[in-house]
Amino acid sequence: MEIRTAVPEDLPAIIQIESACFPAAEAASAASLSARVAAYPDHFWVLLDGGAMVGFVNGLVTDEPDLRDEMYGDASLHDEGGAWQMIFGVDTIPAYRRQGCAGRLLRHVVGVAKAQGRRGVVLTCKEALVQYYAKFGFVDEGISRSTHGDVVWRQMRVTF
Repeated sequence: MEIRTAVPEDLPAIIQIESACFPAAEAASAASLSARVAAYPDHFWVLLDGGAMVGFVNGLVTDEPDLRDEMYGDASLHDEGGAWQMIFGVDTIPAYRRQGCAGRLLRHVVGVAKAQGRRGVVLTCKEALVQYYAKFGFVDEGISRSTHGDVVWRQMRVTF
């Protein structure tokens, strides 16, 4: 397995994986995913198995400490010098789930953010995934202000 940053040619696979991983109300649109790859490709990591994409993690960097819904759809909010690496989604195709793929991506992203001198990494998740993310050092900060997809999200953070 290999992790690398996304390139525009990855978009068809990225869009397909996003739609397989999230309900329509929560999934990023093709336009949003395209804007993310264009605006911050070095913060959009894809996991490949023999050249086939099996998952990805993406998110912008900002000085804002909390993930806001506006960040999902506005790639211009990315600030390369920002203190916090946000994670918008941890996507793994169904056939590769429960094989350590998401964990491999998360460890990679946390390592990159730390090496870049960020203060930490922030994500939101549903209640059922709080314990999963805690295994990677994320601390549950309670219910997020996010209402993305009309879901109750918990904000989690790993601080360096």
